[in-house]
Amino acid sequence: MKKINITILSSILLFLMGCVNVELPPLNPDIAVLISPFNNETCLDGISINDTQSEVTFEWTQSLDAFSYEIVIKNLFSLEEQTYTETSNKISLILSKAEPYEWFVRSIGEEGSVPSESEKWKFYLAGNLIINYAPFPAELITPRSGSNVTPNINNLVALNWTASDVDNDLVRFEIYLDNTDATELKTKLEFQEEENSIEVIVENNKTYYWRIVSIDSNDNESSSGVYAFRTN
Repeated sequence: MKKINITILSSILLFLMGCVNVELPPLNPDIAVLISPFNNETCLDGISINDTQSEVTFEWTQSLDAFSYEIVIKNLFSLEEQTYTETSNKISLILSKAEPYEWFVRSIGEEGSVPSESEKWKFYLAGNLIINYAPFPAELITPRSGSNVTPNINNLVALNWTASDVDNDLVRFEIYLDNTDATELKTKLEFQEEENSIEVIVENNKTYYWRIVSIDSNDNESSSGVYAFRTN
């Protein structure tokens, strides 16, 4: 039997491999880094359009492998959310004055890739002759809305939320909890830090609605959204 020349065999294998079309998976875009408006600050550089609106410029870093960006702006009072598409790393938008906002950037890559999301930043858009701002609406953490919760041995459930204020004059919270619409004041809590927790007594196999009202030293207040949970 004749021996096969190793060099010739290697050449044939390389040729066959070169004929195979190997498709690489699409590259996921990097996460954008937010630049401005700054996080948790009153936005003072908006351009006033009229008595109720200002133009605000949003800027972020360019993401590697991103083809475009989605800029998501959420009004924290109305909870209305708007999404804008941009190919550069800057966009100017007209917003209502004297209201708090949350924003983040979603980087969009080629078809088949997974979009990436930046951090979420908050800011308060300056209003006419406003020298003190209401707190940011509290962000409810747990129980998540729609979740099932098992009370502890004493029939207690912990409510957890975060809160902040651009004026740093938050003084207290009002905790609303009931079985219908979160309009019943359950208790009050003095402000000590941004992360907060309180235990409330509940009954088994009940649906509860809860929200947090944040109040500052000038009696400005803001209300979180309403979350619902069911006890086991």
